[in-house]
Amino acid sequence: MIQVKDVVKSFDGNAVLNHVSATFEDGKVNMIIGQSGSGKTVLMKSMIGLHQVDEGQIIFDTSGGKQQDLASMTEKEVRLLHREVGMLFQGSALFDSMTVQENVMYPLEMFSDMSKSEMVARARFCLERVNMPERSFGLMPSEISGGMQKRVAIARAIALNPRYLFCDEPNSGLDPRTSLVIDKLIQDITQEYNICTIVNSHDMNSIMEIGDNIVFLRNGVKEWQGSRHEIFHADNEALNDFVFASELFKKVKSAAQ
Repeated sequence: MIQVKDVVKSFDGNAVLNHVSATFEDGKVNMIIGQSGSGKTVLMKSMIGLHQVDEGQIIFDTSGGKQQDLASMTEKEVRLLHREVGMLFQGSALFDSMTVQENVMYPLEMFSDMSKSEMVARARFCLERVNMPERSFGLMPSEISGGMQKRVAIARAIALNPRYLFCDEPNSGLDPRTSLVIDKLIQDITQEYNICTIVNSHDMNSIMEIGDNIVFLRNGVKEWQGSRHEIFHADNEALNDFVFASELFKKVKSAAQ
């Protein structure tokens, strides 16, 4: 679990996050949603440690049952925390010069004490878990589709068996059918391994399909938090304007009510 408590972050005197508090739970797909400029990317980067917040706390449940505020961790503690974090980047961010299997092995080589044979076995297990065919393991990223690249990126993100999985616009650039496959894969892995998954997204289909715990930001302020089921009955005009902007989703909302 991650607890964000009264977080403030400003750039050049402009508050991008304004006293934001939210809880991100284990075993659930936690989504951060909002329009461009709402602060959702800054919030995710602050949780990862790429931005240092001006005020407030970001508290992680770390190994051993301890609760630690990110800002007060030592450099060693931050390194240990990063070993428990998996990242799925918007563009997959695979290494072009490495094979599919080598890409998944990379974090194991960097952060684990496994032998070469153990790393190979773990990489192959993770690739099989995301339904990558064995014939693809020796291919280069340029030789597989965008959807397959995203699966490889997920396999790499879970290689170290993380407690936390951060996903930045995981469906960016994918067609609707492939997006559904990636959504289901993220949801299944989250539940299977009881991961605290945080997804930064503006994909309405993803929100409705896998949003177990949704945080809606507007102008740097948290305006609403709830599940994909509760969103249909939310009494928040800004949230409704954002989520149900299209005629299709307006009809879905009307049918749900």
